[in-house]
Amino acid sequence: MYVANLSSENYFTVVGLLNDTDANIPLFIVFLFIFLVTLCGNLIIMTVVIMDQSLQTPMYFFLSNFSFLEIWYTTTIVPKLLANLLLKSNNISFTGCMTQLFFFVTFGATECYLLLAMAYDRYMAICKPLYYSSLMDTKTCLQLVTCSWVTGMLTGLIPALLISQLDFCDSRQINHFFCDIPPLLELSCSDIYLTEISIFILSLIVLFGCLMLTLVSYVFIVISVLQIKSKSVHNKSFSTCGAHLTVVLLYYGTMIFMYVRPHSSYSSNMKKIVSVFYTVVTPGLNPIIYSLRNKEVRASLKKIVHRMLPQFPGFKRQNLQVHRNISTIF
Repeated sequence: MYVANLSSENYFTVVGLLNDTDANIPLFIVFLFIFLVTLCGNLIIMTVVIMDQSLQTPMYFFLSNFSFLEIWYTTTIVPKLLANLLLKSNNISFTGCMTQLFFFVTFGATECYLLLAMAYDRYMAICKPLYYSSLMDTKTCLQLVTCSWVTGMLTGLIPALLISQLDFCDSRQINHFFCDIPPLLELSCSDIYLTEISIFILSLIVLFGCLMLTLVSYVFIVISVLQIKSKSVHNKSFSTCGAHLTVVLLYYGTMIFMYVRPHSSYSSNMKKIVSVFYTVVTPGLNPIIYSLRNKEVRASLKKIVHRMLPQFPGFKRQNLQVHRNISTIF
């Protein structure tokens, strides 16, 4: 069989999400809607945190960074997916494929580290309230965020370098909708044992390590909340923690399914469906779960909208119906 070590002048062909092209237009509409919701939701959160001084706290600092990350994370995958569905333009250069792989793993790993930092922040705020303001100062928050991004980039560099050194067969069809690790390994004609084991160990350390530490933080939070003799506090805390944990478990569960296991017998279609959750669905849920359900964020957003609306031509301040509509929305 002909073997080629692909250079930047060569290309892969991305098969796409489904073999049935009749479903391309409906899928395009659905994914475009989720993509726009993801972008708008995260941009709103970043804008509100920046404009409202009352939200200049460690928790919202982490949330704004998380929103910034989610924008880049979903932009790495979804635009190319939309182009493939609409234009049937399925070719991607070797350099473009490795670049997409690098940024996908970088942003995915950084999300794990930021979720851990956010869980640690909540643990300090609820379990160590007397030390919170002194320990979680601006310097500490900046260090945690910087460490998350730098470590995420190093994490993304390892699989990109390992896979870029492999030889690939004459078939260059990636049976997926983006340049992911498993389909690229399946496409290689090299001995991938060491590469696969190295990526498996890296994924195990990052995903299981961050997940366990995040869950431990939430366990301590729940224990602390149970010691408070207020039913309203219990309901609010468990509602918030339950929503957060749902997103965390969905994200980690699908990622672990894909990466923290040896070569699997699962079908390619099953892998694609699972990948949709952590590349398309979860980024769309995060701004809703983490911030837009938050009363403080909604109140700040309403104040900003009320403050900005009178600046538009034709707007009359005495139009109470507009204010009622805004209040209904938020």
